[in-house]
Amino acid sequence: MWKRFMVVFAVMSISLSYLYMRLYNIATNAEYQNTAISQGRYVLTVNKTYGTIYDRNMIPLNNNSYKHIAAVNPSIEGISHINKYSLDKNQDYNEMLYELPFLCDVSDDCENISDVRVLRVTNRVPDQQTAVHLIGYTRDNVGVSGIEYSFDYILRNECFVEKVVFEIDANGNVLEGSDIEYERENKGEFAVITTIDKDIQMICETAGKNIEKGAIVVMTPDGEIRAMASFPDFDVNKLEESLDDENKPFINRALLSYNVGSIFKLVTSATAIEQGKTTDFIYECKGYTEVNGKIFRCHKHSGHGELNMAEAMKESCNTYFIELSKEFDNSKFINMTQKFGFGEKIYLANGITSYSGNIQNETDLEIPAEKANMSFGQGKLTATPLQIARMTAIIANGGFSPEINVIKGTVENENVLYKLKNNPERVIDFETAYILRRFMEYSVNNEASNARPSNTTAAGKTSTAQTGVFDENGNEVLQAWFTGYFPSDNPEYIVTVFVEDGETGNSSAAPIFREIAEKITMLEKEQVAERVY
Repeated sequence: MWKRFMVVFAVMSISLSYLYMRLYNIATNAEYQNTAISQGRYVLTVNKTYGTIYDRNMIPLNNNSYKHIAAVNPSIEGISHINKYSLDKNQDYNEMLYELPFLCDVSDDCENISDVRVLRVTNRVPDQQTAVHLIGYTRDNVGVSGIEYSFDYILRNECFVEKVVFEIDANGNVLEGSDIEYERENKGEFAVITTIDKDIQMICETAGKNIEKGAIVVMTPDGEIRAMASFPDFDVNKLEESLDDENKPFINRALLSYNVGSIFKLVTSATAIEQGKTTDFIYECKGYTEVNGKIFRCHKHSGHGELNMAEAMKESCNTYFIELSKEFDNSKFINMTQKFGFGEKIYLANGITSYSGNIQNETDLEIPAEKANMSFGQGKLTATPLQIARMTAIIANGGFSPEINVIKGTVENENVLYKLKNNPERVIDFETAYILRRFMEYSVNNEASNARPSNTTAAGKTSTAQTGVFDENGNEVLQAWFTGYFPSDNPEYIVTVFVEDGETGNSSAAPIFREIAEKITMLEKEQVAERVY
């Protein structure tokens, strides 16, 4: 008798424990905390759409993909049907234990039946996020990096809330034959509008697909960034896979500073011109020159022979620019460097700011060898790809320095607030900018240039910067650059390409510039044709 009592007691204890655990799970499960049961209605929140990030043409850069979610009445028919299409059967099995209506992710070929309603809902992050470094990512619905962080206060507002409603009886069971109703609540739009052009951004990401480490910046001459790509990128949906990557994919290399090299010869030329030197200044390159006892070699060890300024720019002759800089006033040299934006951070948004880089000071330039280094972009000088793009825009702009923008405006509760632009500032004479433009056109039209596009005209300058860092084989790590604009007679786009640990500017960066220029030109022609027809 006593044993029978103990068995019954044990069974009752287990049953009560199971019931308690089931009630506890239902009470604490996050999904069911969002569920309302009242007046014969059982409500499940299917999806919440938060603020969108748009490109300049109001094309969404996120909230632009979709997934399918099924609302399921856990009947025999509903369970049997959903098992064929479920994307996570283990999770769905756990939901079934509650014997209450539930939601599950399903494949896009899942069909509606009486006990299953399939909904196509917005997926905030696509499988492959474009402009991922600029857009950034969230954690637990809080912005962590990029625009998601900068405008968290706007983007975390709910814009749309989608729900499904089941009719239930007094015992909480779904009424047989009742429809699963869908409700969508519009709470107003909250958004960030960027200056990015999604098509151009994708062109850059494709053109740079073989860059192991580097960056591409495309902007208009008035400073609006049309594309900003950093390599390698990362998958927002699989962040953990990039945490230990030695190439550091979370870094936005467009905002990081690097050795500059020969691109800086444009600034050296501008300094010379505005200090009275003419472009006819002649120097004979013998392949090397001596500065206060230190030997500086040109990349062409046999020498270039006699060169004027335009020829020296085309040949990228180091010794010419060393000689050119010898008579510079040091303070004016540094002042010109600062006018071109070197040594100055570029603020794009809260948390999105370029490094300032580094420039020599007047004390540095009192050392002849350091002044020689600066004349062809070496020594302490560093800059970001974004700063180099701004330098190029100044030249393309006829001497005006634009304000750099990546944010066009915001939408707050459907009120559009556009960002005000500052007036561009003249930093070099028009004549100086005109001469530099001719130099850059001359460089690209050179038969040896890999930057010359086939369907438009272009101007630019290569750079192969020394770093003073050597790999395990004793080879110096080089930074390859190309910066330029197109079309050459009426600049519409500035393009700066940077390849970390590249070969030369002409072999590693210039072909990428050419591809981008050609594809953007084709894109614009297609867009014109579409408008005509």
